[in-house]
Amino acid sequence: MQTTTQPLAVRDLVIEYANGPERSRPIDGLSFTAGAGSLTMLLGPSGCGKTSLLSCVGGLLPVTSGSVRVAGHELAGMGAAALVAHRRQRVGIAFQSFNLVPSLQAVENVMVPLRANGAATRLARAHAVHALRRVGLGAQLYHRPAQLSGGQQQRVAIARAIVTEAPLLLADEPTAHLDHLQVDGILTLLRSLADEGRTLLVATHDDRIGRIADRVLDMHAAWDAADTPALGVAS
Repeated sequence: MQTTTQPLAVRDLVIEYANGPERSRPIDGLSFTAGAGSLTMLLGPSGCGKTSLLSCVGGLLPVTSGSVRVAGHELAGMGAAALVAHRRQRVGIAFQSFNLVPSLQAVENVMVPLRANGAATRLARAHAVHALRRVGLGAQLYHRPAQLSGGQQQRVAIARAIVTEAPLLLADEPTAHLDHLQVDGILTLLRSLADEGRTLLVATHDDRIGRIADRVLDMHAAWDAADTPALGVAS
């Protein structure tokens, strides 16, 4: 019998790290799966583990215990070089803090992951222009971050996350700096990315994203549903 690998499978995940003299455990026994073409919304206040989960799935934060499998690849125990390859090949990340290079134009910032993957400059630029136009920044291609508003910088970060066409997209508060009209556009974009077959994991305080989500995981309190494993997350 042929088995199908879930794009994302998290089992009994624990994330723990030092917080001064104490140990912090933002995630304590989390289990869930996310299929291709799905958008999962992580809902909850600051400090409930949303960003820690995204960082772990993205290979930026180590797994303390449990399992995180992305496209069949186990992240727990994965070495540094393999994690770099994981981030380049399987994951697009839109950071809440944008993480744009101040000296680079918008199009150059979006080209960065493509160039890191070995794409030729002309091809990387063409894909970056397309991604920026898709997030509504066709008129700001050559602006540097200091020339952009917070909402525009956020959309550059989203364009950079989607430009590699990675199968898994992680977005941390993607609507935080956007006005009402911009939010509608980003919601439409996120839903369309899932409908194209990508797996989206979106951390947010914004319950408007719930309108387009296939599943909402309450990260503040353990939540059970008929088709969703219970979540155990430290408050």
